[in-house]
Amino acid sequence: MKPYEMTNMIIDDFAVDEYVTAEFTYKNKNYSITFKKADLEIINSWVFEEGTSFPANLSDEIIESIREDVKNSI
Repeated sequence: MKPYEMTNMIIDDFAVDEYVTAEFTYKNKNYSITFKKADLEIINSWVFEEGTSFPANLSDEIIESIREDVKNSI
């Protein structure tokens, strides 16, 4: 069982690049990670707390697991 729950995934199509944003809950907090769709390079990651967003500090293992989930979904 994974330590997070994926709640939403959005694919944004901009002029040149496409991006995938994965939203998930982990340790009772809401997070989002945005990847470039072409190679799943991480663009940014955020944690949402008390109505504010902060840069997220996630382990490499969590990021890789989410990247794999995104890869399997697109």
